[in-house]
Amino acid sequence: MGWGLTLTEALLPELGEAAPRVAPGDWEVGRLALAPEYRSDVDALRRCLHLALEYARRHAGVETLYANCTHVLSRLYRRFAFDAFARDVPLRGTPKSYTLIRGAYRDVARALDARPAPLAQ
Repeated sequence: MGWGLTLTEALLPELGEAAPRVAPGDWEVGRLALAPEYRSDVDALRRCLHLALEYARRHAGVETLYANCTHVLSRLYRRFAFDAFARDVPLRGTPKSYTLIRGAYRDVARALDARPAPLAQ
């Protein structure tokens, strides 16, 4: 972020003074395309995000991760230490609106490594 190339950067001005300042080390997490049979598999999402962040950390300074999504998906990303900081943010000139989320790289990486406890049988 910081070059005006991301959707999150296009949405931040809609927040006015409440918008976080983009800093070095801020990155937007973009789209993940999964085949329909894997879309409900949280472990597939966990693994893909883990691999992408591992690569990014090796090749760039990553401190804070931002993303935009629907409100429903923001609840999924809470599992991975992302927090919604703005909801129903309109994209100018379109009927679309987004929820903006962010998470500290360290917290997200830790959450991605965590495995839920097995269910008691």
